[in-house]
Amino acid sequence: MASNRFLRPLLYISGASVVGGGILYAIYKPRNIPGMDRAQVPPPTYGPGGVFHPPKFPLVKTRDEQIADLKRSASSNFASRASSFLGFGKSSENQKATEDEPYDLLVIGGGATGAGIAVDAATRGLRVAMVEREDFSSGTSSKSTKLVHGGVRYLEKAFKDLDYNQYKLVTEALRERRYFLDTAPHLSQWLPIMIPVDKWWKAPYYWAGTKVYDLLAGSENIESSYFLTRSKALDAYPMLRKDKLFGALVYYDGAHNDSRMNVALAMTSALYGVTVVNHAQVTALEKDSSGKLNGARVKDMLPEKGGETSNEFSVRARGVINATGPFTDSIRKLDEPNVQEIVAPSSGVHVILPGYFSPSNMGLIDPSTSDGRVIFFLPWQGNTIAGTTDAPTKIEQNPAAGEEEINWILREIQNYLAPEINVRRGDVLAAWSGIRPLVRDPNAKSTEGLVRNHLVTFSESGLLTISGGKWTTYRQMAEEAVDAALDTFKLEPSAIKDPARVSGTDVTDSSATLDGTCQTHAVKLVGAHGFSKTLFINLIQHFGLETDVAKHLTTAYGDRAWTVAALCGPTERRFPVRGQRLSTLYPFVDGEVRYAVRHEYANTAVDVVARRTRLAFLNAQAALEALPDIIDLMGAELNWNRERRETEWKDTVAFLKSMGLPEKKLALTRKEVEEGRVGKYEDDEFGMYARHGE
Repeated sequence: MASNRFLRPLLYISGASVVGGGILYAIYKPRNIPGMDRAQVPPPTYGPGGVFHPPKFPLVKTRDEQIADLKRSASSNFASRASSFLGFGKSSENQKATEDEPYDLLVIGGGATGAGIAVDAATRGLRVAMVEREDFSSGTSSKSTKLVHGGVRYLEKAFKDLDYNQYKLVTEALRERRYFLDTAPHLSQWLPIMIPVDKWWKAPYYWAGTKVYDLLAGSENIESSYFLTRSKALDAYPMLRKDKLFGALVYYDGAHNDSRMNVALAMTSALYGVTVVNHAQVTALEKDSSGKLNGARVKDMLPEKGGETSNEFSVRARGVINATGPFTDSIRKLDEPNVQEIVAPSSGVHVILPGYFSPSNMGLIDPSTSDGRVIFFLPWQGNTIAGTTDAPTKIEQNPAAGEEEINWILREIQNYLAPEINVRRGDVLAAWSGIRPLVRDPNAKSTEGLVRNHLVTFSESGLLTISGGKWTTYRQMAEEAVDAALDTFKLEPSAIKDPARVSGTDVTDSSATLDGTCQTHAVKLVGAHGFSKTLFINLIQHFGLETDVAKHLTTAYGDRAWTVAALCGPTERRFPVRGQRLSTLYPFVDGEVRYAVRHEYANTAVDVVARRTRLAFLNAQAALEALPDIIDLMGAELNWNRERRETEWKDTVAFLKSMGLPEKKLALTRKEVEEGRVGKYEDDEFGMYARHGE
């Protein structure tokens, strides 16, 4: 009896210790954080004596060569093979694809989903073409909240509404979040996000929710969520208002540079053999005598910008995939004019504020705004991004953010910032509206009730359409689309025996077998192989770049930063030695413009100012001030005449209007901008500061 009296408490204590130790281990165990490993490919200055050996990165075909390949697909010998298309028979086994053969797949749309499909199909050994009417990520894919996330609000809805589709979306996105960070560590990173708690009883509710979020991520999770007391929350986020603050929960999600990620996907696919052409519009879908799709008519849009006549040509393919996001129904109507629309467009407005409104390493989510929506407040590229709204909208290429939506965001921000911090309309550096391509649910009462699940459909003629979804799940969407295409179009994937040397060396993705199955969870994108957190130091020591410029280049281009830095012009100063800034406010430099033209298919000034660099998204007026230099740099590369440069000026200023450029600045001429008149026009910003001793 006496022994039991001592033994039982001992067993209880031991059991509690084991359970507690297991919990502590799960929280604090060593984790493999993406981007923290040493680079697969060491820097070219690595080795005895630090002798520089310039990296020899593979080159993509020129745009003219890519268009020539598109045209060859419609050569006369196509007709003799037409019976093998669209389910009427398999293509000849082990037949080597040649440039004058039809493509296995023609992908329409160069956004996240289209570029993801191109990478997936190409790494399965298929012959692929991808055409985009505007530019890679010119639509929704460049106008996101910049998060790579499972969606805490979807998780809450899943449990509240017992909605399995919402739950499935979260679990799928959490898995894809890790793949995202692994395949492009230079373009994405982990970001702690704070949930302020104003009442004590909300703390256990949010704690439980964030822990379920961690649990669903499983082994793919990186950092565990945690609770902060009031004082610790204010220390981490000093801009918060102190009254009614009980504490805060912090959980982890990913953040990324969306358009740079999209461009990386497109360039990776090009290195794997995809024919990639932007500024090429599909004007019609073509069918054979039995009514089955066998290609499309494509119009090269660039000659018109130079005052020339654009030409149309046919592109032949065994299968056609429609991945055009908000414009999905316009392509479907080329196939069936009376088809019922399936996309319910929703506007998501974001505003950019100066970086001093948020800590550089902590985001914030307000889960209970005045109308029940969720708003994010996140550090991004040195500034602060706030959004988003959620309202039905019409579909257009470059929608502008409305004043009502902008002011709603500013009011909501003011509610959780300290009262002495005033958020003014003039503080808004840029604002834009992105169109979410939500899949229409006839039973939904509002667009907020629409889940961004994706949908794969087929028309009678064989058009494969993938719609809906979100950035985080682009890879899964691409995999499902290619799987469906293989089955429907009777295509045979094949192993790639000599894969593209994307790294510029003999180093390949050892975990990606490229045996004809989907391997995009392991295929690293352009720039990833030689990236490390310390790469910027090597760039500084070799090229004499400023620290913030070197850090920017490595996180925007990965190992390709070596090429970008080499293309930077000399400053003729003691230091920095290279890198002429496009704007004194941001670390974008001249070498990026040259690199974008030579290696990333940048063909217009908007391509550079908005999607190769992010200047237009960070500060519309700074983008206007940098525009003359950008046009001149591109003009020198592309031999633009005076008329083309004037066209680029007008087109880019019109685009900047959609990015929040004030109305009074739209009429400024290039000469006035070069004379510094951008900052001399009185507007919301001009009157905010004390000038001339006031």
